[in-house]
Amino acid sequence: MKVAVIGLGAMGAAAAGNLLRKGHEVRGVDVRREALEALRAAGGTAHESIGAAVRGADAIVTFVVNAQQVDAVVLGEGGVAQAMEPDAVVVQCATVAPAYVAKLAETMQARDRLLVDAPVSGGVAGASGGTLTIMASGPRTAMTRARPLLDQMGAHVHDFGDEAGAGSMVKTINQLFCGVHLAVLGEAIALGRRAGLDPARLLEVYGNSAAASWMMKERGPRALAEAPPANSAIDIFVKDLGLVLDAGRELKFPLPMAAAAHQLFLSGSAQGKGGLDDSHLWEAWPGAGK
Repeated sequence: MKVAVIGLGAMGAAAAGNLLRKGHEVRGVDVRREALEALRAAGGTAHESIGAAVRGADAIVTFVVNAQQVDAVVLGEGGVAQAMEPDAVVVQCATVAPAYVAKLAETMQARDRLLVDAPVSGGVAGASGGTLTIMASGPRTAMTRARPLLDQMGAHVHDFGDEAGAGSMVKTINQLFCGVHLAVLGEAIALGRRAGLDPARLLEVYGNSAAASWMMKERGPRALAEAPPANSAIDIFVKDLGLVLDAGRELKFPLPMAAAAHQLFLSGSAQGKGGLDDSHLWEAWPGAGK
């Protein structure tokens, strides 16, 4: 399959690498030259324009940061909607608001273009290993085209029906879980450090107790590292928990845990730590030390 990956950040690059190893022809687009060079080194084809990458592709996978970037790459001048083949399908993996995806799907349908709502979870390791959890929804024609690719990208592909936006609502709730777990992890590490305890010993204890979680197992080693690469930055969860709270407002549903976690991520961002890996949220607590 010929696959164009738009956005070669941590997740997009990892997903592209997985698809290359599985024998697909992968083209990539990113604004960063080093990301394009890394794709070339892995055996992919790098393009500086979306049109060049998308033309002739069977599927286009978007791994960008937010709805504004999705709009720019999909609906913008020279973007995916203009350049894609009539029988190709867009697999939209960015974490965005469910209402936004529903509107995007309507716009794409009006242009006779296929789109699947397919946000993912599982981190860089899941993207690289093809073991992502994928929360998909969209018209049956689009889903039929996309399903073979989704099965190559993820080990747990869940189909939530014809309505684009349903998958993104599931991902929104997923981010409620993730954001709260990360906030608790940060608070626990900060408290332990303030008490003069060794964080590595603490994570060894809690990782083998009832306190353990996927987030602790995945983020814990990075929380102990001096300056880990930002596979998922604090500012990403400022955005994602904001989407959770927006969903709650739209549904008139209280979300006190999400609100508290959002404030903690906002505090880290306000202190100039928004670009740090989210495993280092503990640095936002006064007195936690480094």
